[in-house]
Amino acid sequence: MQAVGEIVQLPTERVAPPEDFRMFFEEEDGRLFKTLYFVTGNRTDAADLVQEAFAKLWERWDAIDRIDDPTAYLFKVALNGNRMRLRAARRAAKRSIPLGIVRDPFDEVDIREDGLRMLRGLAPRQRAALVLLDLYGYGSGEAARIMGIRPSTVRALATQGRAVLRREGGPDA
Repeated sequence: MQAVGEIVQLPTERVAPPEDFRMFFEEEDGRLFKTLYFVTGNRTDAADLVQEAFAKLWERWDAIDRIDDPTAYLFKVALNGNRMRLRAARRAAKRSIPLGIVRDPFDEVDIREDGLRMLRGLAPRQRAALVLLDLYGYGSGEAARIMGIRPSTVRALATQGRAVLRREGGPDA
């Protein structure tokens, strides 16, 4: 037993992998790299994943006889590693990038133009009722006074106008 604070000399010799691991590595390294390159689209990521997968397999190499298909295990470890990286990247992106709705200003112009085109397709009294009620927020009584008609007529015109807009604009109109 060594005393606390005593310097311990660790062995500096490298332990060479067994010949069967070396042969397995030489057989599968290229195939695994190509597969991961196609999956990731990036040579550096593919090379990193290959190294990580072989390192994990090397840690379990003494129990290789209990693994039914070492090649399948190697590929599974590598692909799981890629999935873990992607999940971690998504989590990091969610933390660092605010998730707001990015609106294209041209979309707003298109929506306005579509809305105006649809409103122009209404009968003038339907259009007036919808504009007064829905755009300006008047009640049916106020809109009726402005239009010189009864409140029930304003509501009926607005209902008819909305029905036309729904038919022309689809279910979301």
